[in-house]
Amino acid sequence: MKLEFLYEINEFNEHAVRLSNFDSRQAKAFQKAIQTVIIENKNPLYVHELDFIESINCSFTMRIDYEDLGIVDVEGKHFYCDLTLESYKKMIQLIEPFCNKESKGYQWLYDVDTPIDLLFSAGDM
Repeated sequence: MKLEFLYEINEFNEHAVRLSNFDSRQAKAFQKAIQTVIIENKNPLYVHELDFIESINCSFTMRIDYEDLGIVDVEGKHFYCDLTLESYKKMIQLIEPFCNKESKGYQWLYDVDTPIDLLFSAGDM
């Protein structure tokens, strides 16, 4: 699974952190990491440190917050995703179809009005 930051992905100058090029086994491993580390243990998930992640040009940490802030760029190419526990539970559901069968599709993993989105793309769009 590749992790990368995509700059200006559309005419609105929006950006995205993208997780791509994965199979159902890796999707399931990512889903389980969110479930175990964030939802059950209430700890930050250092996505770039997961053994099945290949970080292309950034690092990425997912954290629990009291409100849905989405992704922020704090230090150059280190991104933080701050969402509520409920939003991470919804994210688990959004990832589920990719765990059950191989796919070439994609899914936006949250719906927060911020300039940086989180894209889960099985292929390499």
